[in-house]
Amino acid sequence: MATFGRARELFSDFRVEQSDPDRFYGAMAADSVRQMSCLMDLENAHVLDVGGGPGYWADAFARAGARYTPLDADAGELALHGRVPLPGTVIGDGQHLPFRDGAFDLVYSSNVAEHVPDPWAMGDEMVRVARPGAVIFYSYTLWYGPWGGHETAPWHFVSGDYAARRYERSHGKPPKNQYGTSLFPVTMRQGIRWARAQPDAEVIDIIPRYLPSSIFWLRAVPVVRELVTWNVALILRKR
Repeated sequence: MATFGRARELFSDFRVEQSDPDRFYGAMAADSVRQMSCLMDLENAHVLDVGGGPGYWADAFARAGARYTPLDADAGELALHGRVPLPGTVIGDGQHLPFRDGAFDLVYSSNVAEHVPDPWAMGDEMVRVARPGAVIFYSYTLWYGPWGGHETAPWHFVSGDYAARRYERSHGKPPKNQYGTSLFPVTMRQGIRWARAQPDAEVIDIIPRYLPSSIFWLRAVPVVRELVTWNVALILRKR
């Protein structure tokens, strides 16, 4: 599945995030569900999506036969691009999930960790609400990658504060993702350390999410992996 053709298509879709969000988010959601289907049977699986946003992922998981519960901290995010929030959507904080222990067969989060002050508290919460044997899929954008500053990239390589100021000067408005408030630097090194230290879950794999498998070896090269792998997926199974 992790081929050069897939990587090329994903990066092509990424270029139209602003101009054609239905294409971009639809493609990302479909790719996510294909990834999850390689890890587990989604038929009737109860999925928690931490940071679900607009309902593109809801549609994709529903097509795979899963029962889907989205959680988001921002009601506005749920209605982006004219989408209607899914019934049963939960408004809450990923760092303090409002669910009982062991409630879900798959706990999924994509590109949310870089937007919360304590992503590892959120990761711990994701493990907590997973049932024994469940999969935890925790993916996020690396700060030192080319898109770490999101819309302020590549100037985040100078500093997050400088990148935000430069964006506001250039566009006449502050960026959506405010460094230190809604955008934080997270690294692969931190994620690997968190995943390997989990007392209640074992690591299935740690992969550069969007790259072809032929260059997964980059994940073992400190510093280089932070710059070129773009996005990491931490994949765990609850003990």
